[in-house]
Amino acid sequence: MRRPEFVLALLVLIRPAAEALDNGLALRPTMGWLSWERFLCNTDCDTDPSHCISEHLYMQMADVMVKEGWKEVGYEYVCIDDCWSSNQRDAKGRLQADPKRFPGGIKKLADYVHSKGLKLGIYADVGKNTCAGYPGSLGYYDTDAQTFVDWDVDLVKFDGCFMNWTLLGEGYVNMSKALNKTGKSILYSCEWPLYEWDFNQPNYTAIRETCNHWRNSADVYDSWSSIKYILDWAAAHQDVIVPSAGPGGWNDPDMLVIGNFGLSHDQQESQMALWAIMAAPLFMSNDLRDICPRSKELLQNRYIIAINQDPLGKQGYRTAKVDSFEVWERPLSKNRLAIAVLNTQELGGARRFFISTLPSWKICGLQCNVTQILPQYKEMGVQTAHSKVAVSINPSGTALLTITPLSSSKRVYKLHWKDTSIKRKHATVL
Repeated sequence: MRRPEFVLALLVLIRPAAEALDNGLALRPTMGWLSWERFLCNTDCDTDPSHCISEHLYMQMADVMVKEGWKEVGYEYVCIDDCWSSNQRDAKGRLQADPKRFPGGIKKLADYVHSKGLKLGIYADVGKNTCAGYPGSLGYYDTDAQTFVDWDVDLVKFDGCFMNWTLLGEGYVNMSKALNKTGKSILYSCEWPLYEWDFNQPNYTAIRETCNHWRNSADVYDSWSSIKYILDWAAAHQDVIVPSAGPGGWNDPDMLVIGNFGLSHDQQESQMALWAIMAAPLFMSNDLRDICPRSKELLQNRYIIAINQDPLGKQGYRTAKVDSFEVWERPLSKNRLAIAVLNTQELGGARRFFISTLPSWKICGLQCNVTQILPQYKEMGVQTAHSKVAVSINPSGTALLTITPLSSSKRVYKLHWKDTSIKRKHATVL
């Protein structure tokens, strides 16, 4: 094994680049279910009633989330995406649900979801139209914010279609103000940087002050190539995006597609592990009514969820590439580390990675305790700086570990991040 390419030094991790949106929400990454990737804009309830975008779909998902243990492990939002609304606003200029597919209206659906101890999310757009062509919120920010409050909605996913990119920041800020002005705390999920990156490096200080989480890169698809693209994008831009994440505001690499059709089980483990390392919102997009037991067990893995929800609130990042392995590390509370080692080689069999080659192995000092969470849970015991213990990782699979320095260790190391997020020549000015 050749010497790894170290990406980061080992010093002190800085605080987030800016104060978070002050609505008291998303103090830990949001968890829930979102319809888009699996169900898209299927409005044909006549021939496909079980899979179309309708109140029936969201009520059934809420039922399953309670009955099958999803709520118990932390998934709490049931989120509507595009294609829920009528093609026209009502006579008072308010959005209205499609009367055939949502005959009870959104307020009745919210009441049903709340009766299950869950929360309801809804979709809107900063521009003239949504991405699927339904009415957008441009010119109606105050009206739509109040409508969502009247319906008792708990989360708004705000897309960025059909909007001049130079006006994106203004639009997202205005909707944030409109939501806060209602007096109800509504989690605000933005796609501001996703739509600005093609033209300009976004101002993540302003984004964090405006949104509870934000999409940065391309939509996820049900494929390993899509997951790899998102990971590569995150690593390539981590000097910009990582400092912005923390309690109240998170980078969103998009939905978990675990339990669908396109990923092997090893690849599903990789997505779950890396999303936990990145402190990502965990929004599943699958059919919870019909999901394989292994995918369900993975998505409900309490050890992985605990890493994702760690109270320190620091996003992890890629720290090394070596011999077709990638190492991603995340600082955790109590001076611990979570480490994901991804085998990027997509041929052959399982390969071994020696944990003593990890960039942050010096955190152990004299001794540390190592726990393997993926691919299967295993206590690896007390290790030293010279341990020869290795993990075995399948092609496109990931080993997920936690490292806990023991009290006898005198030397303490913390991860360093250079703050490059605020002073940018081309930053958006609001």
